[in-house]
Amino acid sequence: MSYLEATVETPSQASGVRQVGQHPAMRRVFGAQGLTVGLILPLESHPNAPRPTMQDHLQMARRADELGFASLWLRDVPFYDPSYGDVAQVFEPMVYLATLAAATRQIALGTAGLVLPLREPKILAKQATSIDQLSGGRMLTGLSSGDRPAEYPLFGIDFETRGERFRDAFEVFRKVSEDSFPTFESARFGRAMATHDLVPKPKFGALPTLAIGRGQQTTAWLAAHMDGLIVPTPATGDFDALVSDWRSHVAEQCGEGASKPIGVAGFLDLVDDRSYPFKRLRGGFRTGVDALAEVLQQAAQAGVSHIALNPKISRRPYAEVMDELAERLLPFVPASA
Repeated sequence: MSYLEATVETPSQASGVRQVGQHPAMRRVFGAQGLTVGLILPLESHPNAPRPTMQDHLQMARRADELGFASLWLRDVPFYDPSYGDVAQVFEPMVYLATLAAATRQIALGTAGLVLPLREPKILAKQATSIDQLSGGRMLTGLSSGDRPAEYPLFGIDFETRGERFRDAFEVFRKVSEDSFPTFESARFGRAMATHDLVPKPKFGALPTLAIGRGQQTTAWLAAHMDGLIVPTPATGDFDALVSDWRSHVAEQCGEGASKPIGVAGFLDLVDDRSYPFKRLRGGFRTGVDALAEVLQQAAQAGVSHIALNPKISRRPYAEVMDELAERLLPFVPASA
């Protein structure tokens, strides 16, 4: 068994767990093959600039697909806030996902994550199910509550109630994307009386929804309602405690034997020296590839299904970083097509 091939449970068929385990993107990213590795866009290193150039971005996406990375993740940053100094991948994520779906063949495409309280959930459901259909089931809908208070006044929305708004929007999103001629009544997002239906519906029965961070929700709520969880890499490095806590909440909410995947994410500054020790930074880490492999082994053994890396802070050319990850890590990560 290689260092990244620790056993990972597939989504359970137990009562309380939605049947998304056969969705192609879920199988590729969170299947039983062991820890998988994905990339958070942009596919360009820019440690000292607030925005990437996006030069050759589709060529880089095709290269990530060809190299065997499991997924590409897009962040949701609608406006540039100089106090944060970051605009993610520049392009609006749902529009960009459609372009990436046309430019790539196998790689899963996810959002990490859409700021759900700022979005109209019925329109979002139409966008997500459309991309899922057009991509052949490669869409993973990662949802968050957002962490930038300055954005909320732009939309006329109260930042302090974003957790409640998240739950309201999520219920409407699920209803219209999966129920035939749904009924619902929402104080914020209208009502439906079984007179209208959303077309298309998810290609594989249900559209996987993942919590990106905790969305101002309790872990118990996330375990009961979401299909998986992606959180920052634990600052303590204790993957065992992270996985154990998540699994206990899933079992409590969905029944013993139930299983929902957990993944981690972080910024990556990959240095030239392969033996450089693993050092934690705010929101990520600086490391050589050998030490990174050791940490991924620990994560895999603990039961982490996926790690999403964001090398934007790396000082090396992105293509060089991506090739080294592919050469030194991906041979041991059998991403499932």
